[in-house]
Amino acid sequence: MVPGREIRVRGQVQGVGFRPFVWQLAREFGLGGEVLNDAEGVLIRAAGGDLDGFQAALSARAPGLSRIDALEARDCRFDAVPETFAITASRGGAARTRVTPDAATCPDCLAEIAGGGRRQGYAFTNCTRCGPRFTILRGLPYDRAQTTMAGFAMCPSCRAEYGDPADRRFHAQPIACPDCGPRLWLERAGGVVAAGDPLALAADLLRQGGILAVKGLGGFHLACDAGNPATLDRLRRAKRRPAKPFALMLREADLTAVCTPSAADLARLRDPAAPIVLVLGTGALPEAVAPGMTRLGVMLPYTPLHHLLLAAVARPLVMTSGNLSGAPQAVGNDEARAMLDGLADAVLLHDREIARRLDDSVERADPPMILRRARGRVPGTLPLPEGFGGAPQVLALGGQMKSAICLVKGGQALLSHHLGDLDEADSWDAFLGAIADYGALFDHRPALVACDAHPGYRATQHAGTLGLPVIEVQHHHAHLAACLAENGWPCAGGPVAGIVLDGTGYGPDGTVWGGELLLGDYRGVERVGHLAPAPLVGGDAAAREPWRNLLVRLDAAGLADSADRWLADRPLAALRAAARAGLNAPASSSAGRLFDAVAAALGLCAGRQSYEGEAAMRLEALAEGCPADRPYRFAGLDPAPAFRAMMGDIEAGVPHPLISARFHAGLARAFADPARALVETGRARAVALSGGCFQNARLLAETLAALRGVKVLIHRETPANDGGLALGQAVIAAAGELPQMESF
Repeated sequence: MVPGREIRVRGQVQGVGFRPFVWQLAREFGLGGEVLNDAEGVLIRAAGGDLDGFQAALSARAPGLSRIDALEARDCRFDAVPETFAITASRGGAARTRVTPDAATCPDCLAEIAGGGRRQGYAFTNCTRCGPRFTILRGLPYDRAQTTMAGFAMCPSCRAEYGDPADRRFHAQPIACPDCGPRLWLERAGGVVAAGDPLALAADLLRQGGILAVKGLGGFHLACDAGNPATLDRLRRAKRRPAKPFALMLREADLTAVCTPSAADLARLRDPAAPIVLVLGTGALPEAVAPGMTRLGVMLPYTPLHHLLLAAVARPLVMTSGNLSGAPQAVGNDEARAMLDGLADAVLLHDREIARRLDDSVERADPPMILRRARGRVPGTLPLPEGFGGAPQVLALGGQMKSAICLVKGGQALLSHHLGDLDEADSWDAFLGAIADYGALFDHRPALVACDAHPGYRATQHAGTLGLPVIEVQHHHAHLAACLAENGWPCAGGPVAGIVLDGTGYGPDGTVWGGELLLGDYRGVERVGHLAPAPLVGGDAAAREPWRNLLVRLDAAGLADSADRWLADRPLAALRAAARAGLNAPASSSAGRLFDAVAAALGLCAGRQSYEGEAAMRLEALAEGCPADRPYRFAGLDPAPAFRAMMGDIEAGVPHPLISARFHAGLARAFADPARALVETGRARAVALSGGCFQNARLLAETLAALRGVKVLIHRETPANDGGLALGQAVIAAAGELPQMESF
């Protein structure tokens, strides 16, 4: 018998070329043995040579797409030193490994597509360094038979590459070429297949002002020439999307013609996740691309199909979700034919199925934040903070809007992709499907389920049907806990001051919360302060019509005469009576509605918003690049003095960008001052910023400036909005099952 070593590698180590990397290392360090994939990750058994050097190199030189969570080694014995080192067949079992997100086309594959080899111009070229992963995966372990590529038998050439450990396509599960892989075709109205090169036909249609539906990685996009105002108008009318910004896809060489990317923007754009990044525009494109916005949502082509299409069109394209406004994007060919009929002039299709619907991720680079966590970022996991080692398996169901679920298992939290608004029937179906899909894929068996405390949320109602103990979590506590968990705040780390600003959340006192200063941790919070409440006259209508919020804030500031003049065409007497009687006018501390009121005062979406957050987004854009010379003063957390100052500025003709900047700075300081006091008096050990309002880069920057010198926790990898709620719910539920530990 000879001594050897068994090494278990856990993390994102399948589908990233990890086994051939191990094979090459083993040859370099003179080892014999084997490496294989299984449901826990990668397993290595080796003997001979320099085992210590080999083990150190596993972490130090791991492939770029891999993420090692743990590397565990133990001694083992062999009858004799194996003569060779082999890559052996995968094994099944309980799923514990991480799955690799989809990755943008790598430079080597891109060179092949543009070159003269057998994959020249092939729209489905990939290798272990790039290509589809999660969007084609049906089960673990990650092998071709478990993907939507299972039906494509490899040709001899692809088989040779797949079987050669020295080739970058060794065990690249989606490997394909024109002889054996997926094919592309163009269909015109009525399902008529167009004769000719589908990419050339698609490019001609786009250049001529047409609208093209394109099947991508996680669903369909609707594409059109971003510089054609008439086509943009037609697309907006067809999608019933009058003002919400469109995303753009363009070649890197074309970026500076339409936007001014910073070094941080470029780094995000070039990331293998290839997200949509919000970049300052130049004004070169029609206003209809992103009405009222200074920043454009741009992404680089991330599949060979996109690269080929952009090269053929040679101009920036709108690349927006292939759906009707509010509904999930189409993923299947038949679904796209039915849903997009009348929206698109033609459909660019292929025959590789999409296993799960994934939107494009949306991100900012500075300050770094993920606004929508989706393709390229999921199903990446987050390690649970210190003290959560004994946490049970938890399923958390998130909120009503920007829905996402979270699974806790084995010291990791897996926050799902963006699922949408659960009021939409298709989004509800996607939500139910995601629970089953993630549960089966990761062999998840929850001991309890966590949800929002709002009794009217569909996810909350669903929690009671699962036959598990239910932990209801207050909305803003969940926001705070999500920020703590992302930042690795220990379970016994002590209390923090949480500034949680969003649209609405169900408060335990029966009012609608949304502008909160909390003090606490995973196990509980105290409401230390909040924005002075104002009635939401008309209930849900107040979220759609910003003028309603302006009315109540002006009245509260003693400016009823101003409201009478500014809103003379509105039914003010009836709304004031409803507010006094509390008739469909619940009291609310919502920061989101405060933003709406200020936007309405400046004439932004004063009547009605065409999409959620439009008024606040326009208000943020208005302040772009404008310093705040004199922040508006709040009386504690009462904005009445700020409204009096603001209305005076408006009547004095102060430029609206400066008014917006003064409001952002004033709101930031109003919350930062008492939060700082909690830290300085020893009641809190840090400040955490969460809630959808902190997607606003200007508000975030002003708040960080006002908290300079204080430890501040912010969201970077999980959304500050309701897309991160499930993470907070999950860790709160898990903390409740753990023994109490003293804070350090």
